[in-house]
Amino acid sequence: MVVSVTLADSSATARLAVALARLLRVGDLVALEGDLGAGKTAFARALIRALTRADEEVPSPTFTLVQTYEAAEFDIWHFDLYRLVKPEDAFELGIEDAMAEGVTVIEWPDRLGPYLPRDRLTVAIAFGANENERIATLSGGGDWPERLKGLEHD
Repeated sequence: MVVSVTLADSSATARLAVALARLLRVGDLVALEGDLGAGKTAFARALIRALTRADEEVPSPTFTLVQTYEAAEFDIWHFDLYRLVKPEDAFELGIEDAMAEGVTVIEWPDRLGPYLPRDRLTVAIAFGANENERIATLSGGGDWPERLKGLEHD
């Protein structure tokens, strides 16, 4: 199942992230794809704030490569793998623990190469018709097709 959503602005992007946050559980991986500036970090920030606190400080992990957050039911691991040299380097960041024990959000998931699990939710964000609009395409393996049927967004 593939769901495509037109997002008129950053508020619509945040609302979609909040809706997806309601579906997440331990062991989930959210792979955020898209060009530079498409809104991956903004999406991740809204998702993390929906699971933690509205005022949670959520810096981009571009330079730290990973940030962790405590949610009520699990920890959230936010990875930005843009600067990853080789896929194996992700193991040094604790990615195996993240995938097993919490919810993992990964920007630039293609950098994981063969280590990117099939049972994941992929959110591909593309530029839309104007500077504010984005198109989000959601797809997933495992039980994600069934779970996406319950996605309520505007």
